[in-house]
Amino acid sequence: MHIMIREFHHISLRDRNSFGVEQQAARLVEFETADDLRDIFAHGVPPRWMVLSGGNNILFTQDYDGLLLTPVSRQISILHDEGSTVRIRVEAGVEWDDLVAWAVGHELWGLENLSLIPGKAGAAPVQNIGAYGAEAADTIRRVEMFCTETSTMLTLDAAHCGFGYRESVFKHALKGRVIITAVELELSRTPRPRLAYGDVEREVEARGGASLANIREAICAIRRSKLPDPAVLGNAGSFFKNPVVEAPVAEALLARYPEMPHYPAPDGRVKLAAGWLIDRAGMKGHREGAVGVHERQALVLVNYGGATGGEVIAFARKVQQRVLDRFGIAIDTEVNIL
Repeated sequence: MHIMIREFHHISLRDRNSFGVEQQAARLVEFETADDLRDIFAHGVPPRWMVLSGGNNILFTQDYDGLLLTPVSRQISILHDEGSTVRIRVEAGVEWDDLVAWAVGHELWGLENLSLIPGKAGAAPVQNIGAYGAEAADTIRRVEMFCTETSTMLTLDAAHCGFGYRESVFKHALKGRVIITAVELELSRTPRPRLAYGDVEREVEARGGASLANIREAICAIRRSKLPDPAVLGNAGSFFKNPVVEAPVAEALLARYPEMPHYPAPDGRVKLAAGWLIDRAGMKGHREGAVGVHERQALVLVNYGGATGGEVIAFARKVQQRVLDRFGIAIDTEVNIL
């Protein structure tokens, strides 16, 4: 059944971005199928357009004068089920956490550490979302996408997606050229618990051991204890990326701060914890007007109500400056700023 495309003009975006900032879009279209997208692009590519998925990784600092496209297709289907390997196809409009719950309910391993990450499945490859020692790239095998220049459907194998830490080809060479419509994932029936990160092992043991349900429950509990619910306090999750520095830089900092969390990166560099740096720079819980650093998780900036995007970004720049002044480390924003 083909649902009619829903189209809106001069629409408020306040309920469509997790920061809850009040801006408008000139035009917003909800799409379901490739045919919908062909219809939308039938008269050529509009001068300004972008995908607004769950609005969980974006900060609007002004009205958007172009076209926003929102995926609403929500089907999860099993493509291949053989031995311990199960391949599934997930449409772009599926809520990511609904997908994780579905996988855990079907006793399929691979997504459980990514529980409770807000957003939709179509956005997962763009950001290569990650948490607790896992990332989307671990399970993604192919990405289906609509090419706006040719109005054709393409499939990109994971090997060509350019996945890295919060990185993909969709943020670079393919940005503004394709719209992700579905993602193919490979999950496993073989238990593969990943418990090494943070408090995960302790929380899982407290629930009776490393079952899928216990791991999901533990990670949900940890996230809820640290992260504000966007429905209550406007936020976009982690506002800043963890910086990756050269080994000598990390060593010099560790000599001064032996307790500083640090993780080896695959290229020989060292990943530092931006939240720790922000906390030690004295900004955790710091608030100015309607914007602040969350009191339990220093990576998260929150809108206490009524903040504009401009106020959020001005505050973010202050946080970055404080970290730079204290540690000589530049931390980048993870959130897309418009």
